[in-house]
Amino acid sequence: MAGRGKLIAVIGDEDTCTGFLLGGVGELNKNRKPNFLVVEKDTSITEIEETFKSFLTRDDIGIILINQFIAEMIRHAIDAHMQSIPAVLEIPSKEHPYDASKDSILRRAKGMFSAEDFR
Repeated sequence: MAGRGKLIAVIGDEDTCTGFLLGGVGELNKNRKPNFLVVEKDTSITEIEETFKSFLTRDDIGIILINQFIAEMIRHAIDAHMQSIPAVLEIPSKEHPYDASKDSILRRAKGMFSAEDFR
């Protein structure tokens, strides 16, 4: 990947993925694997978790965006990810607003600073 940037991967509902794909985020790697997963009502939690873990192992992905309500389904896998790259960011969806209290990555980041750091 020398000389090339890293991709953004998306795990989200249809509206979220469509928006990012229209923005030019969609790619296929050399094995013809996409960097996105559209989660529908019949998508299994196992499939979501396997896709998330496959994104973690791909060297061409630098950021994983995941709808927060989907992240709740695989919270144990997200909490187990400790590397900084790929970064995992939980985002809201049209139907589910963002709740900072559920974002384990944000809670972990808050634990790195004290109130004195912000004065």
